[in-house]
Amino acid sequence: MFKIAVIGGSGLLGRALNDELARQAGWQCVATAFSRPSPQMIPLDVRDSVAVERFIDHVAPDAVVIAAAERRPDVCERDPELASALNVDAVRTIAAAANRHGAWTLLISTDYVFDGTHPPYRHDSIPAPLNAYGRSKLEGERALAETAERGCVLRLPLLYGPVISWSESAVTSLVPAIVASAAPNGQAAAMDAWAIRYPTFTPDVAFVIRQMLERHARGQTISGIVQWSGDEPMNKYEIAVCLAKALQLDAQLTPQRAATDATPRPHNCHLASSRLEAFQIGRRTPFDIAIRQVVSGQCTTSLMQGE
Repeated sequence: MFKIAVIGGSGLLGRALNDELARQAGWQCVATAFSRPSPQMIPLDVRDSVAVERFIDHVAPDAVVIAAAERRPDVCERDPELASALNVDAVRTIAAAANRHGAWTLLISTDYVFDGTHPPYRHDSIPAPLNAYGRSKLEGERALAETAERGCVLRLPLLYGPVISWSESAVTSLVPAIVASAAPNGQAAAMDAWAIRYPTFTPDVAFVIRQMLERHARGQTISGIVQWSGDEPMNKYEIAVCLAKALQLDAQLTPQRAATDATPRPHNCHLASSRLEAFQIGRRTPFDIAIRQVVSGQCTTSLMQGE
């Protein structure tokens, strides 16, 4: 039995990963949750080092995926101590516990470790984060490298996928404004047209992680830093146009050509995925197809009514 512990299994990526791994014969996936507890997941606050060690020792996994993080740039900017506790200290605790069982530890990181001025970025490009979120994730990468005897970092860009609330992803968080702009007497919604993002579908990322885990199970463990990204450059205005089409709404959208975020964000952090592609790892679902799947999901009606 190949055992995987997924730390942060109730989040946007964690749920997609649980679904992917549950289909693998001979694999056992044990997932944790903090803000969204469920009977299928073990409650765990990654800031509680004793609880983390107890969980890892109980599961005795062959691999650990760290998907838990504080990923909201504005929150990290306001509360850097929280960002450090979740994105750095917890990584060190989990990796140290995983070492005792010889487990491979995969840390999910971000394109925000780069400043966005010279894309595309390779896995060995020099990081230069612009904000507290990027700095905390870079420190987390270093904590993994310093602690894990068998570790790997997977950097990812803007994620979207099946949601339980529109606010879960910066992609679907645009929906309420799109809906409001399409209402009778609705006001036009201003959408950022400055930052270039590469929206990446969480089921595709889960597929990539499963392929990485398969290599580990075969004794072909990947270490160091790897990256995966969608290959369609889009700003939020273009994303919103696609969303409105998928929702079949006649939305009023206005592109904003200048950066307006209070927290500094990079212009274009396109991640090169060449290292994983060299291992013949990867899958990309076209954005227009994937976003239709997201908005036509079973939760769509309640989301439209509730937000």
